[in-house]
Amino acid sequence: MKVHSIKYIAVVLFIMSPFAVWAQQLTTDSISIFELIDAVEKSTSCRIYTTIAEPFKVKRSETVKPTAESLRQALTPTRYKVTVYGNQIFILPDAYLSTTLTPVLKGEKNTDDEQSSSFIPIVKSSSENKVYEIGNKYKPSSEEMVTLTGRVTDFKSGQNLEGINIVHREPWVATATDRQGNFTIKLPVGYNTIEINGLNIKGTRRQFMVYGDGTAHIELEEENHLLDEVVIVSGRVQNVRSTQLGMEKFQPSLLKNIPTAMGEVDLLKMLQTLPGIKTVGEASSGYNVRGSAADQNLLLLNNGTIYNPNHLFGFFTAFNSDMIKDAELYKSSIPSQYGGRIASVLNITSKEASKEKFTGSAGIGLVTSKLNLEIPIIKEKTSLLLSGRTTYSDWIMKLLPEKSGYRDGKAGFYDLGGVFSHTLNERNKLNVYGYYSHDRFAFNDNQKYAYNNMNLSANWRSIFSEKLTGNFSFGYDHYDYLNDESVEETAAVRLSFAINQWFGKADFTYKLNDAHTLNFGLMSQFYNINSGTYEPLHESSLVKRDQLQKDKAMESAIYIGDQWEVTPKLSVNAGIRYSMFNLLGPRTYYTYQDGMLPSSATLVDSVSVGSGKVVKTYQGPEFRLSARYAFNDDFSVKAGFNTMRQYIHKVSNTTIMSPTDTWKLSDANIKPQNGWQLAAGAYYNTPGQVLELSVEGYYKKLNDYLDYRSSAKLVMNHHLETDVINTEGYAYGVEVQVKKPSGKLNGWASYTYSRTFLRQNDPRIARPVNNGEWYPTEYDKPHDFKLVGNYKFTRRYSVSFNMDYSTGRPTTIPAGQYYDQGLKSMQVYYTDRNSYRVPDYFRLDLAFNVEPSHHLTLLTHSSISFGIYNLTGRKNVYSIYYVSEKGKIQGYRMSIFGAPIPFITYNIKF
Repeated sequence: MKVHSIKYIAVVLFIMSPFAVWAQQLTTDSISIFELIDAVEKSTSCRIYTTIAEPFKVKRSETVKPTAESLRQALTPTRYKVTVYGNQIFILPDAYLSTTLTPVLKGEKNTDDEQSSSFIPIVKSSSENKVYEIGNKYKPSSEEMVTLTGRVTDFKSGQNLEGINIVHREPWVATATDRQGNFTIKLPVGYNTIEINGLNIKGTRRQFMVYGDGTAHIELEEENHLLDEVVIVSGRVQNVRSTQLGMEKFQPSLLKNIPTAMGEVDLLKMLQTLPGIKTVGEASSGYNVRGSAADQNLLLLNNGTIYNPNHLFGFFTAFNSDMIKDAELYKSSIPSQYGGRIASVLNITSKEASKEKFTGSAGIGLVTSKLNLEIPIIKEKTSLLLSGRTTYSDWIMKLLPEKSGYRDGKAGFYDLGGVFSHTLNERNKLNVYGYYSHDRFAFNDNQKYAYNNMNLSANWRSIFSEKLTGNFSFGYDHYDYLNDESVEETAAVRLSFAINQWFGKADFTYKLNDAHTLNFGLMSQFYNINSGTYEPLHESSLVKRDQLQKDKAMESAIYIGDQWEVTPKLSVNAGIRYSMFNLLGPRTYYTYQDGMLPSSATLVDSVSVGSGKVVKTYQGPEFRLSARYAFNDDFSVKAGFNTMRQYIHKVSNTTIMSPTDTWKLSDANIKPQNGWQLAAGAYYNTPGQVLELSVEGYYKKLNDYLDYRSSAKLVMNHHLETDVINTEGYAYGVEVQVKKPSGKLNGWASYTYSRTFLRQNDPRIARPVNNGEWYPTEYDKPHDFKLVGNYKFTRRYSVSFNMDYSTGRPTTIPAGQYYDQGLKSMQVYYTDRNSYRVPDYFRLDLAFNVEPSHHLTLLTHSSISFGIYNLTGRKNVYSIYYVSEKGKIQGYRMSIFGAPIPFITYNIKF
C-alpha cells in the first residue's frame, strides 16, 4: 500500500513540477486562470479558445482592464502559449503548437504589432496533433480566405507524393498534389483542419492556425499493409477534374504483376497496353502514338533525351524500372513547356533514395539480374540511389534453329543509374541524375554491333515565395552506335554514328490569383551530331575512310501557359510556345534547279558556311489550348488543340527503333516536320470511383514527314536530300477505356479504332507512290483491343493476365515478274504500297504472383512471379519476306515468339 502511495505521489509531483516553483512565488494576489479568461473576454471584444480543462492559479494582473498581453504574461511560467488572431485568442499547450515566426534580426525589435521579417518560412508539418501557424500573426491578412501552398512527401523516403487528396470540409474546398507533390488550397483565416488521404498512405489530418498566405511541407506515412497493385492513375478524380486530355500517369512499381516477355517489369511494354499506342513488332520497344512514327515521340529521362530506348533487339527497355518513380505520357494537349516532337511526350522521373535509412532491393530472372540501393548520407537532407542491371542472355542465341546461322551469336547489355538528392532547406533542393547503358550483340564473329546511351543532368528546385516556384535543369545527352563487319579481311569496316546534346531549361509556376496559374519558361539545346564515319577496322583492311559532315545546331524556345479557372465548372488551359532552330556551320550544302527534285542531274552549286555561322533558320509559334466543363464531380467533357514542330528526323529503312538508326537535323534542303491535332473526350467515374470510363476522339495532320524514294541510299549519303521526299499525312481515331483501379479484381480494358495515311503530294515527283493517292502506313492497325487484369485471392497471392488483339499491319507484296529491256533482266512487279495485310495479331499472357509477407520485423521481404508469355503459342507474324527460288518468288513469314515462353522472376527487398 505504501509503495503504491509513493508511486502516486511521484507521478503527481512529476505532472505538477512545472507549476511547483511558480506556485512558491504566488502570493495571495492570485486568481484562477478561468477568472482571468473571463476578465479578458469582458474587457475586450475577443473570444478565447483553450484546451485547459482543470483550473489552476495564475498571478493577478495589475492591469485594470486585462488584455491578451495580460494572459501571455500570466501564462509565461506555464506550458501554455497565447496566440492572437484579430478578435480571437487561442490558449494551447506548447507541445501542440508549432510556431514558425522568423527569429528577430540583430538590432531589430519584436513587438506584438510588427514582426521583424516579412518573409514567412515554410512550416514543416509531421504530426496531426499539433496546431501549425501559417502566415505572420503580427500582420494578419484582412482577406476572408487566404492561400496555403505546399508540398507533400513520404516521411521515410522523402519522395514527393503525387495524387494526394487534401480536403477542407467547412467550407468545402479540395485539391490534389501534382507530379512534384505540390498543392494549392484556399482556407479561411483562423483555425482550420484539413483531411489528407491517398494511395498507399495513412489517412490523416493537419491542424493550422492561419493568419495569411503561407507554405507548408506535409510529411506522410505509408500504409503498413498491401494495397491493390494494378493502378495506373494516381488521383482517381483527376481524369474528370483536370483540363488535360490524352494523358496517362502510371508508376512502374504498381504494375509489376503484369506478365511480360522474360518476366522483366518493362515500362515501355506497359505503355503499349494503353489505348492509342501501338507497335509494329512483338519485340520492339518503339511505339506509335495516335498514328505517328516512332521517331515523333519525345522520350525524356530526368529532362534528358533518350534516342534508343531498347535493349536486346527490343525485348527490354533500356532503363531499369526499379529506379523509376513515375511517368507521364501526353498523347494530345501537350503542355507548352514540351516541344521538339510532333506526336507525344513521355516524361520519366527517377525516384530518390530514402533519407532516413538504408534500404535496397534485388531481382533475378532467366535473362537479367538487378540491384537497387538507397543510401542516406545526411539524415533528412542528403541521399544517394544506385541502380544496376545486367544480363546473361547468350544462351538465347543457342536456342535458335541451326539453319538460322545465328546459333554462334552473342548478346548482352547492362545499365547503371544514380540519383544524388540534397535538400538545402525547405525552399531549395538539388537533384543530380546519372544514367548509362551499353548493348553489344553479334550474329556471328564477322558481324558485331554495339550502342550506348548516357545522360547527366542536374535539377535545382526553388520556392521563391508562396506564389512563385522555379525549376532549373542543365545536362548532357549522348547516344552512339558502331557496326563492325569483317567477313573479308581486306574489306573489314567499322560504321559509327554519335549524337552529343547539351541542354538548359528554366521552368516557373506563378500563382497569379485564385483564377489564374501561370507556367512560363525557356529552354535551349545544342546538337553536335557525327552523322556517320566509315573507316577500316584494322590495318589489313583496304577500305577507304569516309566521314559525313557534322550536324551542329541550336534549338531554343520560350513559352507561357495559363491555367484559368473560369468558373467552378469551366476551366481553360491556354499557352503558346515559340521555337527557333539555327543550323550552324561549318557546313557545305548544295543548291538545285528551281522546280526540280534534288538529284545529281539537277545540282547547280555548293555553298560553304564558316564555323559558328548560321546556315539556315526555321522558327514559328506552337499553340496549345484545352478546356474542361464539369457537369458534376463525376462527369466532364474536354476538348483540346495543339500544334507542334520537329527539327530532327530518324533515318532508317525499318519501321521499328533499330540500333543502326541515324538522326538527321533539318537543313537548307530538308524542312522540319510540323503538325496539329484536335481532340475531344468525355470522362465519367461511377459512384465511389469504382470504375473510370472515358472516350476520346482525335484528328491529326502531319506535314513534311520524310519518306524515301525507290532504291534510296540511307547509309553514308552525302546528299541525303536526293533520296528523301517530303510527305503529308493524316490520322484519326476513337479510344474507349474502362478502368477498375481497386478491389480483388482490378485492371483496365480498352478498344481503339484508328487509321493513318500518307501521300506524296510534291508536284515535282514524276512517279509518286501509289500514283499520288493516299496509302496506309506500316503501323496502320484499325482495330486494337487490350485487356489487363489482376485478381487477388489473398493479400499475398494473385494471378495476372494480359490479352492483346489487333488488326494485322499493312504490307506490300510482289504481284509478278517482268523483263526490263533497259536493265536486260527480270524485275519484280509490286502491288500498291501497303495494300495487303499480315494476319491479325493475338497474344494472351498469364502469371501467378506471390507477394512479400506482412511481418514488419523481418530483415528481408521476397516475392516471386512465374508464368507464360504467349500462352496459346500463336505464331504472330513479325514480317513477311520474299526470296527467288528456281525462278519463282517464294514468300515466308517470320515470327519472334512462335511458342509459349515460360518465365520466372525472384525479387527481394531489404
